[in-house]
Amino acid sequence: MPTIIPIEDPEDPRIAAYRDVRERDLVGRDGQFIAEGAVVVRSLVEAERHRALSLLIADKRVEALAPLLAKLPEGTPVYTAGQAVLDRIVGFALHRGILALGEKAPMPSVADLLAGTGARARVVMLFGIGNHDNLGGIFRNAAAFGADGVILDSGCCDPLYRKAIRVSVGATLLVPTARLEAGEDPLALLDRAGFQAVALSPAGAEPLSALAPPPRAALLFGSEGPGLPPALLAGSRTVRIPMTGSFDSLNVATTSGIVLHHFAADPEQSR
Repeated sequence: MPTIIPIEDPEDPRIAAYRDVRERDLVGRDGQFIAEGAVVVRSLVEAERHRALSLLIADKRVEALAPLLAKLPEGTPVYTAGQAVLDRIVGFALHRGILALGEKAPMPSVADLLAGTGARARVVMLFGIGNHDNLGGIFRNAAAFGADGVILDSGCCDPLYRKAIRVSVGATLLVPTARLEAGEDPLALLDRAGFQAVALSPAGAEPLSALAPPPRAALLFGSEGPGLPPALLAGSRTVRIPMTGSFDSLNVATTSGIVLHHFAADPEQSR
């Protein structure tokens, strides 16, 4: 069982990592991150890669959260405080009443992530996704439709930023993730691993509904507005989602959900 530690002073040095959460998030946490809410914290506790270092919860929630707390490694600190003290510690009204401090696991290389997939696989590859809501939504879709991993370029924001984790409902803690290193050619990496690159673009050469998903596919998505770089589009199979009227694009998280559903619904993919 974890160690329950009551906190009465918001300045207690033992909970320094939880103090002024929003400001600390902006500065960065040197290999650590904050998870917020019972569902997200449960994902952290059950994650195989990342590790919960401690929890901070409202004392009124200890009993209700007992089944979750029982899953923590023995000796994990669980700090508890009254609601007023809790709000002063984190710097805002913590309605969910539960935070956890997590330790980031090392990311695998892109090559290792791709090599670890099966004969039939699909990964999501993202370029320039700088909005945490969009990134979290894409990870949530990736988890929901069984993607084997998410690959980020250097222009993508941190999937373990608190808001991205929350929007993903904990999926950023669970879906295997890798980041392209400087100078790595994404199309060459995919080709060596036997993946076909499928790039989403309003000007795609074929409609999504006509696409028979290849056995090993990488689904490429770019930021809203600029989209994917021309070089990536030129080296990929380009696909579009037809729309009515003058609309020619969707929110990137919405697009990812439609595309991942199309791949998940393919009978060959589900065998």
